[in-house]
Amino acid sequence: MSRCVLCGKGFGLQIDIVTIFPDFFRGPLDFGIIRRAREAGLVKIEIRDLRAFTRDRHHTVDDRPFGGGEGMVLKPEPLFESVEALNLAPRDERAAAKQSVVLLSAQGRRFDQGLASELATLDRIVLICGRYEGVDERVGTHLANREISIGDYVLSGGELGATVIVDTVTRLIPGALGNEASARQESFSVGPDLGSSNGADSTCGSGGLLDYPHYTRPAEFRGLKVPDVLVSGNHEDIRRWRRKSALEKTLRNRPDLLDQAELSDDDKELLAEIAGGKS
Repeated sequence: MSRCVLCGKGFGLQIDIVTIFPDFFRGPLDFGIIRRAREAGLVKIEIRDLRAFTRDRHHTVDDRPFGGGEGMVLKPEPLFESVEALNLAPRDERAAAKQSVVLLSAQGRRFDQGLASELATLDRIVLICGRYEGVDERVGTHLANREISIGDYVLSGGELGATVIVDTVTRLIPGALGNEASARQESFSVGPDLGSSNGADSTCGSGGLLDYPHYTRPAEFRGLKVPDVLVSGNHEDIRRWRRKSALEKTLRNRPDLLDQAELSDDDKELLAEIAGGKS
């Protein structure tokens, strides 16, 4: 656990976001789970203005790339100095110190729930928001520990990606959610034997699949009824229906996830039923 250098009060994960648009984060970090986690001391989020580490009167953070080309590239000097001012462990010692400096980049590893879970175990994360046509390569190879992309598309900058990572990681911190089972049951979550029964509540985790369908009152809305099995009171039938529905939705919307998921014999039987069009 880290401690505030001013008050000495302990807090959980610390996230520093390096950006040229600090005001961008005034809204996204002040609502919902992130706000509650910050107020509870589970996560501390600091916004670092990259322009504060420039030395010219225009606060220049970018320049044209060597060799020519379109657009501007973020310069290395302010980025290195902004991160070095955070007093992190040396780059090759950060893993042992449970720290990581992340460059948000379209060329990075694609962000997923597994990577979010990995980041949630750290004590300190620094998120560098790229901008313009990119970032000087020396930032990625000698300052950051890793490059991360939130998807196979191009954004104007890393601020949206940083917000996605902060939200995804924060909800995995113990105590951030009112019901800790919620994170385990969500889409893409991975846990123990998620195809088996989980007690009287008849829920099951996603096991890396898409989540099963959810219904609430009223039981009939505009002629659309809640599936009978969900009001039957039979927990095993409910569990089986939910698992089958999750497999069916995954097969329809994200069949690629089935190649990565650990499927039980029961799952394979359910997939066979789906393929055969059985009820």
